Amino acid sequence: MDLKPGLRLALLIAALLAFLLAGCSEDSGSRRDNVAQAPAQASPQIPEDEPVAQVAAQVGPSVVQVNVEEATQESLGSGVIYRKDGYIITNNHVVEGASSLNVAFADGTTERANVVGRDPNTEIAVIKVDRDNLPAAKFGDSDNLAVGQLAVAIGSPSGFESTVTSGVISGLGREFPPELTGGILERSLVDLIQTDAAISPGNSGGALVDRNGEIIGINVAYLPPAETGAVNIGFAIPSDTAVSVADQLIKTGEVSTPYLGIFTSDLSPQDADRFGLPVDSGALVREVESGSAADEAGVTRGDIIVALGDNPVESSGDLLGALRDYQPGDTVDLTVFRAGNRQTLEVTLGERPQ
Repeated sequence: MDLKPGLRLALLIAALLAFLLAGCSEDSGSRRDNVAQAPAQASPQIPEDEPVAQVAAQVGPSVVQVNVEEATQESLGSGVIYRKDGYIITNNHVVEGASSLNVAFADGTTERANVVGRDPNTEIAVIKVDRDNLPAAKFGDSDNLAVGQLAVAIGSPSGFESTVTSGVISGLGREFPPELTGGILERSLVDLIQTDAAISPGNSGGALVDRNGEIIGINVAYLPPAETGAVNIGFAIPSDTAVSVADQLIKTGEVSTPYLGIFTSDLSPQDADRFGLPVDSGALVREVESGSAADEAGVTRGDIIVALGDNPVESSGDLLGALRDYQPGDTVDLTVFRAGNRQTLEVTLGERPQ
C-alpha cells in the first residue's frame, strides 16, 4: 500500500536522524561608554601593504599575559583589555581555580588582578586590575565573517609575550569537544571560529583580529598536532559572544543564557537531497527535552528549524548565534518545516541550566 506524502516524509526524516552521527547541543549588552569605539591607529611608518604588521601595532598594546598561581603550580594565558577602567576578557579555564593572578602589560608593567566572573558554558571570564586609562581594544561584529578572510592571533604562547601569528578564518560555526583538550575544558564549545593562525598553549584568552584591527574572537583551543596529526587548527569564541557574556559578568557576576532545550544537527544540502526534504539547509531537531521551552512550544523531533525571529537558520551554529539576540523570558517566533509544511511556533525562551 502506498504511504501518504506526509507519512513518507516523516519516515524519511526519521531515517535521516538515525543516519546522522554528528550534532551539537544548544548553547548559546549593550557596549559601555568606556569600551573602545574605534581601533587604535597603527604607526604611519608601517607600510600599508603589510596588514599583519599594521594589526600587530594597533592591537598589541591591548593584549596582556595572565599569570596564574594555583595551589603549588603556576600557569599562564592571555587576555584582551575590554574596558579602559581595568576590565580584561580571558578564558574561563585560564583563571579557574586560581589562588592569585597578575597581569603583564605590553609596556612591561604588571598589576595584580581579581576574577570578576566566569562562564564555563562559553569559556569566557572577566578579570579586573586596579588601573585606569588602559588601551581597550575595539570589539567588532562577528556575525559577518567570511571563510578565507585574514585572521591575526596575538597572545603569549609558552610565555612569549605579544607573539603574533597570522592566517585565515578556516571555518565558522565549529564545535569543539572537551576530550580533545585533555580535560582542560569541561564541556563542548559550539559556534566557534576556526583559524589556521597558529595557536599554542598560552594563547588561550588572547585576541583573534581582522585586518581592520577589530577583535573578532577570543582564542580558546587548538588541536595538538602530536596527538591528532592536525596542523594549525585553532578555535576562537566569536566576539559577539564574548561581549555579551562579559557585559553580564561585569554587571552581575553571572550569565543568563536563553535556552530552547533541544539538540540539533546541521542539515546539509546533500542529506536534504538524499532524503527528498523540502529545504536544503537548517537545524535538524534530534531531541527535545521534556518540559523545555521548545517542548512547551510544540517543537518535535524531526522538525527542521529554518528561522528564529527574523534571523535565518541554515545550521545549528546559526541557531545559537540567533539566540544571542534574546534573553530568557523573551517570546520569539520559531519557523520550522514539519512533514513538508512550513509552520511558525511561538516559543518563550527558558534559561540555560548552569
